[in-house]
Amino acid sequence: MRHAALGVGTGLGLTVAFLACAHTPAQQPAPDLQRAAKLQEILERWSNIQNWRHQAKLKVDPLPASIIATRGQTVKEARRVCADGHEVPKTCADVCAIGDDICDNAERICVLAGELGKDDVLAQEKCASAKASCREAQQECCRCSTASVTSPDGGQLLP
Repeated sequence: MRHAALGVGTGLGLTVAFLACAHTPAQQPAPDLQRAAKLQEILERWSNIQNWRHQAKLKVDPLPASIIATRGQTVKEARRVCADGHEVPKTCADVCAIGDDICDNAERICVLAGELGKDDVLAQEKCASAKASCREAQQECCRCSTASVTSPDGGQLLP
């Protein structure tokens, strides 16, 4: 009888230990899985940027000069291309909204690239491309806005 009680006690102890382990908080994904998830999000957002560039009638990839011009800049800095006080006329709302979407995705891509580190070449390249796309999209918004405030004879209606 004593052996049976010992066996039940041991079994109960093992069951409690197993259940305690089974109810511990989920472990963080392995670093490789975290990296893969971040790269997947970067590539999805970068693909969205390319689609939006196409909708805005821009080339699918930014110009190398734009990539160079935004090197060392944050997305916020790359985004600032229009004159202060720039107002978007209704005729340019779609182009400018696409530009904002591109810049928002660029911001997230660069955050993820920063988390992956400077040694992650793919992530850094996508960040650089996204920043340049942001800049070009904002330039397109400014061009549209400027074109919409000119008179039929080409003169400026606004200072």
